[in-house]
Amino acid sequence: MADEVVRTPDSRLADDVISQGINSFSGKHILLLQGPLGPFFRRLSRDLVASGARVSKVNFNGGDWLFYPTDAIQFKGCMEEWPAFLAKLLTEQEIDVVLMYADCRPIHQCVREEAERLGVELGVFEEGYVRPDYITLERGGINDFSSLPRGRNFYLQFPVKESSPPLSVGQVFWHAALWATLYYLASSILNPLFPHYRHHRRLAAREALPWIRGIWRKYYYHIKERHVRHRLQTERSGRFFLVPLQVYYDSQMRVHSQYPSVESFIHDVVSSFAKNADPDVSLVIKHHPMDRAYRDYTQLCESLSEGYGLQGRLLYVHDLQLPSVLNHTSGVIVVNSTVGLSALLHHVPVKVCGRAIYDIPNLTYSGRLKDFWREAPFHKPNPKTLQSFRSYLIEHTQLNGSVFKRLPVEGSRAGIVWNPSLSLLTVLTEKKSGVSQLHIHPKSNPLPDPKVGVSLARYAAARERSSRKRGNERNY
Repeated sequence: MADEVVRTPDSRLADDVISQGINSFSGKHILLLQGPLGPFFRRLSRDLVASGARVSKVNFNGGDWLFYPTDAIQFKGCMEEWPAFLAKLLTEQEIDVVLMYADCRPIHQCVREEAERLGVELGVFEEGYVRPDYITLERGGINDFSSLPRGRNFYLQFPVKESSPPLSVGQVFWHAALWATLYYLASSILNPLFPHYRHHRRLAAREALPWIRGIWRKYYYHIKERHVRHRLQTERSGRFFLVPLQVYYDSQMRVHSQYPSVESFIHDVVSSFAKNADPDVSLVIKHHPMDRAYRDYTQLCESLSEGYGLQGRLLYVHDLQLPSVLNHTSGVIVVNSTVGLSALLHHVPVKVCGRAIYDIPNLTYSGRLKDFWREAPFHKPNPKTLQSFRSYLIEHTQLNGSVFKRLPVEGSRAGIVWNPSLSLLTVLTEKKSGVSQLHIHPKSNPLPDPKVGVSLARYAAARERSSRKRGNERNY
């Protein structure tokens, strides 16, 4: 059944905001690389075309093809051939903007350098810095690659702006599970057509099995740990530290921290806690909900608990709603998870062990982890800095919506509310107005044989014929 379109008393203004935001892409040639699991990029392309943009897409595996089966280049070459092929594609097709999801995936790691060298704008999507009702779209990169200001004085002087509450996204687990199952199934079946592709995690039809296991674990731990939240809110309130884990394949952790794995992070934190924390406080390690299908650190935590004599003080949990306990914890320790930002918004002391956009003086604890266990109560985030940072972050990097679940927003096939103040959109608008330097497209860089399914010349000719036939650049 079709979703009911959201209409508000000021819906005309809302529609204007949506159109003003995405219309920054009007007249631009947009290249879509790998998107999130599911149809988000296909829907986005239709919004972009409707705004007056020209859209091209590159697929790298069968899962990409499933959700974008037409009007796309099928790259079938080796990973080593991809940077040169990308450079040729950017110049020959005179690409203005590259959009992709996650900038640390293997297939995306060369994109920033090539885009900067050729003067092409880069926009990176990710799940929201502010969750659950936002997604991220940043110019140039996310997390430690972000261009957001990092100085506390900047935010102390930034005026906080009133904003309307976002539309509620709600639960996305079942949508994500469906898209993942279909994506990995298609990738497995069509693997012979993309023999050289390397994914950032295991790519096979049997990936559906861990999701089934994850669903079973979800309900199992919901029953087994039903009393944990009450204990943390009552008898342990104010006397425990919280450690939210990230997914095992999280490239943000591998690229933007010194930790090669989640296990190494657990070892480091537990060791420091055992040696430096007061004996009457506990350590609660929280499993990532999207990782329950793939990893279980029970044996590791039990071994560390026994080795450091932390029986009764080290608690490893799966099913715990973090907002319900953040106000009861003494502090939060993260690598660079967005949970750290959520904790700050609950005015909880946070220690960042990697590199994160919110690791700013006056917000997070800047000392050593060994000292955090005792000094945390004296290092809560500065309210003014925090309020200004959140306001700036939402205004310049966040879109109301989800990459997995479409909001019923009129005027948006992707189901997102466009924000015209986004840094990427502001730059595109300035370029359109002649404020920035003109875009220059170098015409060099020979292209080795990419073994692609559609050559650049054939692809351009096919799109030109299609454009003449339809009278516009619409994708279907």
